Amino acid sequence: MAPSRRTFLAGGGAAALMGLGPKFAHASLTLGEMRLDVVSDGSLSLPGSFIFDPMPKDELAPILTKFDLSPDVLEPPCNVTLLRHADRVVLFDVGSGPDFAPNSGMLLASLDAAGVAPEDVTDIIFTHAHPDHLWGLLDDFDDPLFTNASYMIGKSEWDYWMDPNTVDTIGEARASFAVGARRRLKMIEDTISFFKDGEEIMPGVAARATLGHTPGHMAFEVRQGTDAVMILGDCIGNHHVAFEKPEWPSGSDQDQDAAAQTRVQLLDQLATEKTRIIGFHLAGNGTGYVEKTASGYTFVAEDGQ
Repeated sequence: MAPSRRTFLAGGGAAALMGLGPKFAHASLTLGEMRLDVVSDGSLSLPGSFIFDPMPKDELAPILTKFDLSPDVLEPPCNVTLLRHADRVVLFDVGSGPDFAPNSGMLLASLDAAGVAPEDVTDIIFTHAHPDHLWGLLDDFDDPLFTNASYMIGKSEWDYWMDPNTVDTIGEARASFAVGARRRLKMIEDTISFFKDGEEIMPGVAARATLGHTPGHMAFEVRQGTDAVMILGDCIGNHHVAFEKPEWPSGSDQDQDAAAQTRVQLLDQLATEKTRIIGFHLAGNGTGYVEKTASGYTFVAEDGQ
């Protein structure tokens, strides 16, 4: 019998895949006794129109040139945050799994490189339920992959994706998102708990409503004393136009107006407070800071080591 994908990645296959290089590189941050690792689930290949369509093309063009971006194809990284503290091993989102995009679904290999097996994970916290954050719940056989984990998600995000009417109202382009989310969430219905904006969901981790990308999107502030890191998910979805022009609508957001308002407010706070950030689709390993510029903001990446 051929080995399953789980067996392959948990064993020697992970070491072989490491040969692919920076896809699997991870950054390590510490806050007191907490350790945060940023591990890769690979990358996506998206049509530029998915983000750029609603934006003013004449003003967009110099931004694309500045960041050496194609207007036709974007290849954002997928950076999953791993938190280890005391006896808890926590994932913020679980990546795409095997069924969404050919260059994603690499989380198991990255966890293996960080010394973590799927059965070691005690908690999984979702920013939102889009495929590249949720579909990694299941293995190739549609069985739950993280067998010892409990799950947490914002209550409004859960309600939206579990509503059977969502598939008919979300729009044709995202209908498969709704079907896939509801099927996967139903499989963990007995082991999931809910939280709301502002709640401390575990010691040192507080939920922050960052709505717009999805109806119930959450970011998370991880804090030890005066040190803090904000895990963004997709509320700030790229390192270029989201910083340069946060007020612009993005085609990737389900509620474009609400998402733009969230970006503007959050970037101002992050720049003012000089809070370190981890972004799921930010460049490099996703870690860095926000700086205010004369016309907007900029992402200052760091190596995270």
